[in-house]
Amino acid sequence: MSFWKQLLMCAVALVVAAGVWMRFFSGSPEDGPAADGGMRGPAGGAASGVVVTAPVETATINDRLTAIGSGRALRSVSVTPFTAGRLTEILVESGSRVEAGSVIARIDSDTEEIALDRANFALEDATARLARIRALRTSNTATQVQLTETELELSNARLGLREAQLALERRSVTAPISGIVGILPVSAGNYVTSQTEVATIDDRSEIVIEFWIPERFAGMVDIGQAVSATSVARPTEQFSGEISAMDNRIDPQSRTLRVQARILNADDALRAGMSFQVTMRFPGDTYPSIDPLAIQWGTDGAFVWVVDAGRAKRVPVQIIQRNTNNVLVSGDLGLDATVVTEGIHNVRDGVEVRIANQQLDPASELQQTQRTGS
Repeated sequence: MSFWKQLLMCAVALVVAAGVWMRFFSGSPEDGPAADGGMRGPAGGAASGVVVTAPVETATINDRLTAIGSGRALRSVSVTPFTAGRLTEILVESGSRVEAGSVIARIDSDTEEIALDRANFALEDATARLARIRALRTSNTATQVQLTETELELSNARLGLREAQLALERRSVTAPISGIVGILPVSAGNYVTSQTEVATIDDRSEIVIEFWIPERFAGMVDIGQAVSATSVARPTEQFSGEISAMDNRIDPQSRTLRVQARILNADDALRAGMSFQVTMRFPGDTYPSIDPLAIQWGTDGAFVWVVDAGRAKRVPVQIIQRNTNNVLVSGDLGLDATVVTEGIHNVRDGVEVRIANQQLDPASELQQTQRTGS
């Protein structure tokens, strides 16, 4: 291709490029206000951007705590005998209710009964001998030393009787608390020792729920604070209770605090070992809530553009919590403020902005019409 043809083609390309630039980027007066979206100010003033805004709302966090816990009986006892021996009878059945002090089983007690009879005979003999010595003492036939020794023998006989009675009583296994008897692991005829579990008794008039809460709630929980609980097995029923105990330290592994709550079980519908969903309510913390699109980032951190009297204002914020539909922040934001969510590229600090689809006043609408028709 000759040099002149190449030069001609370059000239044509330059002319086309110049025309395109004049058409789309020059912003010439003949294009009119419609060419730049009506963003040029009157009389050649500074351009104002068209933006989309959203109001600043409020949201509360840390006002509710939900945790899963396990329930246990208010009191639970594994009953074991005081002494070893062979069970002669069991007086309760699984699921029966017993009162504190009632006998639930007996161990063979022939030896203890014989010892009790011997103690009774010894007491009767010591009593009779003391009576004889006192009678002899009145006639100075017995000495004071003999009287004293006889009185000591009587005291020892009484102690022996008490000891025999206690040994016999301990051949009976009694309920230390009132409650419901569980499944019996032994039966009559079994040989038991002081380590053998004869029965378990649960006092489930109240259920104690143990659960763990995050450390940020540790300072908000106190003894006696109300809670509501729902059994996972009975989700339609809600039970009321209160905090009964809390640990004195945070677990360093899980960063949680162990807490216990009591709920009434008047109808005996709940059992130890059930799982519960525990709910607690707190005053909470209230923060401004904004659209996630409003969050911008600069060299000094996060900020938002606030529309104040028709002009953009940059306001630094600190993000507290991110959610799907909103972001909770702290910063100098009024409750009636609006923030820019779209058209961020049109915003500069202190520059006037126009809000998309905002109703114009009659004077502004007339001026806009005049600029369009000029």
